[in-house]
Amino acid sequence: MLTNKLISEKLDQDMRDWRHDIHKHPELGFEEIRTSDQIAKLLTDFGLEVHRGIGQTGIVAVLNNGKSGASIGLRADMDALEIQEQTGLPYQSVHDGKMHACGHDGHTAMLLGAAKHLADHPDFDGTVYFIFQPAEEHGRGALGMMGDNMFQRFEMDAIYAIHNMPNIPAGHIAVRPGPMMACEDNFEIHIQGKGTHAALPHLGIDPIVIGAEIVTALQTIIARRMDPLSQGVISVTEFTTDGTRNVIPDTVTLKGDTRSFTPDMQDFIENSMHRIVKGVCAAHGVEFTFKYSREFAATINTKEEAEQAARVAKDLIGPELVDENCSPVMASEDFGFMLQKKQGAYIFLGNGGGGPGGCGLHSPNYDFNDEILSLGATFWVNLVKDQLPLNK
Repeated sequence: MLTNKLISEKLDQDMRDWRHDIHKHPELGFEEIRTSDQIAKLLTDFGLEVHRGIGQTGIVAVLNNGKSGASIGLRADMDALEIQEQTGLPYQSVHDGKMHACGHDGHTAMLLGAAKHLADHPDFDGTVYFIFQPAEEHGRGALGMMGDNMFQRFEMDAIYAIHNMPNIPAGHIAVRPGPMMACEDNFEIHIQGKGTHAALPHLGIDPIVIGAEIVTALQTIIARRMDPLSQGVISVTEFTTDGTRNVIPDTVTLKGDTRSFTPDMQDFIENSMHRIVKGVCAAHGVEFTFKYSREFAATINTKEEAEQAARVAKDLIGPELVDENCSPVMASEDFGFMLQKKQGAYIFLGNGGGGPGGCGLHSPNYDFNDEILSLGATFWVNLVKDQLPLNK
């Protein structure tokens, strides 16, 4: 039977303590040695079968009960960001320039809480895989775990993940079938002009002017070439030269980021960008290089699993607190790579203000909301009971 009550007061406090410890000792992607040691010890103490070193520092813990061959994967991310924390909290990061500014400490604590509860109360029939993933922030952790044959070694039927969202009220849950978060592609454009004295521009070919034309022209892809009902973003985030105060430079390099939701749109943006850069540079008689890399896959929920997650959430907290067709988010998440291989869903859990300053993710003042730990863990427990019911 599903429950909307706190898992237990003791477990709620344990989750807070685990989170504060992880928050105080943040580790970057593929450096989560202490974090994975602590997680593995707890999981072993709970009585789970623990597998380490999957995707370098990743962990998969296995909990079996009953005779069913059904299975489910639950994933939390572990890594921190290169940010100097400014919260002033008692458990503030002890490592300069490293901080849990995205709530991965909370995601880990919630999944540990669910593992503890299910180990103590195994009222499900099947196998639960608890996945603690490294290196989400730079988009390589999911690929690392998959590259170590995670899905071949642990044959789960579907996989789910939760991320806190400060712009959603605490205690609310949001999900949707289809695109949930965007892909992220990166680009680099190098323009080879001809440098000259700033007072004698006619003797050179100014790559700054050419670069500025390209920056402006790239925005026409979204504004005038893309279907207005589609979604996409092109952002030039760096504009660097080798010039100085009175010297028109030889070269300009533009770097940036694009977001979209489908492979077809990725192809459209990449090809359109290349055509514009080629045309502008040809008009000015300069050489160029254009590099385009696909860093994060779009996070696309499968219909059945998104609907199941929404149903479990509504049973847990009531339909008025669940948005089952939320707007997609243009940020990216490497869980999308896992959803390319497995059915599953990515779920937003409202975090409320996000810290002392009411700030959002990736802020030096951000903090995960301890008040939602029990809700997140309870959602995991109820999802397992729903998907792996006894006496099915």
